[in-house]
Amino acid sequence: MTEIDAKTDALVPAWLTLPDVAEALGLEVTRVRQLVKEGQLIAVRRGEDRVLQVPADFIGDGRIVRGLTGTLTLLRDDGFTDEEMLEWLFTPDDSLPGTPAQALRENRGTEVKRRAQALAV
Repeated sequence: MTEIDAKTDALVPAWLTLPDVAEALGLEVTRVRQLVKEGQLIAVRRGEDRVLQVPADFIGDGRIVRGLTGTLTLLRDDGFTDEEMLEWLFTPDDSLPGTPAQALRENRGTEVKRRAQALAV
């Protein structure tokens, strides 16, 4: 689990605590922690109380947004830190349009993965 700077924090429109993620996914909090540990989700410490939180855009329709886990794996394999992945996912990309996180939520994961793979070149 990582801490992020204010610039990256400001890019993410909304956050969920791990109990909120667990409720949205219909899972126990311990399972959500495991998903974070496995790299299927990114959780960062935020705020004065340093509570672990996940970007709300990573959860939709009672599950992890389709294509997110594969995208995170690609970025991690490219050497990205959690903070760099969040920055990339939530920075607007005119060629998408929107942010990679928005594109994933709109089921445009192939386009996002193609851009993530291109970062390795």
